[in-house]
Amino acid sequence: MADPKKVAFQGEPGANSHLAIREVYPHCEAVPCATFEDAFAAITSGNADLGMIPVENSVAGRVADIHHLMPHSGLHIVGEHFMPVRHQLLAVKGATLDTIKTVESHVHALGQCRKMIRQLGIRPIVAADTAGSAREVAESGDKTRAAIATRLAAEIYGLPILAEDIEDEAHNTTRFIVLAREAIWAKRSAGPTVTTFLFRVRNVPAALYKTLGGFATNGVNMTKLESYMVEGNFFATQFYADIEGHPEDKNLVLAFEELSFFCKDMKILGVYPAHPFRRTFEEPAG
Repeated sequence: MADPKKVAFQGEPGANSHLAIREVYPHCEAVPCATFEDAFAAITSGNADLGMIPVENSVAGRVADIHHLMPHSGLHIVGEHFMPVRHQLLAVKGATLDTIKTVESHVHALGQCRKMIRQLGIRPIVAADTAGSAREVAESGDKTRAAIATRLAAEIYGLPILAEDIEDEAHNTTRFIVLAREAIWAKRSAGPTVTTFLFRVRNVPAALYKTLGGFATNGVNMTKLESYMVEGNFFATQFYADIEGHPEDKNLVLAFEELSFFCKDMKILGVYPAHPFRRTFEEPAG
């Protein structure tokens, strides 16, 4: 896929999603959006060519909003990106670890840096997002206020870094999906592929067990399976799944065929290249 001109993300300039765009599409214009809905709308309307959207974090878990927005968005997954999350402690020029009394950031960032916050004895304040907290600290000029945000936010807002990489867990990683208006499937011969799809099972005994059986018997590795209530109905459940492979692979053709017997609805959201980060967790042979 050719490099896009504009890529939308949720958050303010300097957010982790902005940093992910820089890593994947360094020459494009990043388009900040106030909400995920706004980011989806920017792609749909053509104001952005693609979207860089977080779907899960190894510490905080899934970004629930995305899975509720995706089924009705009309957008398609065309790529994925895994990015280690590194939190920096930022403050205005002249501030030190001794002068700061409070630290503000997104609730997840604060939760992921508890050890440093406790060690410094400073008061955490929940803000809308990491980059926004950095901007507000910069605008305040207050040496008692600090923010937890990215290196990119430090660069954009001119804030010195008082402490680097303060996250509690080194494995802290966020997975992003790249969204587009058109369904551009990866070629079957292009290498390791991920297929993401939604499905609803029929209301019959053991329906979920039977739908999954086809993947097991055909040797398809399912790397994600999550359930969601449909429109507030306790008895209507939708499932979101990631599997390794391409829909044109023979074993996937057979698995999907078996799925169709017990499935009420099924929709493929994307067929895209597997990110190299996935190889980190492959089981050794033998």
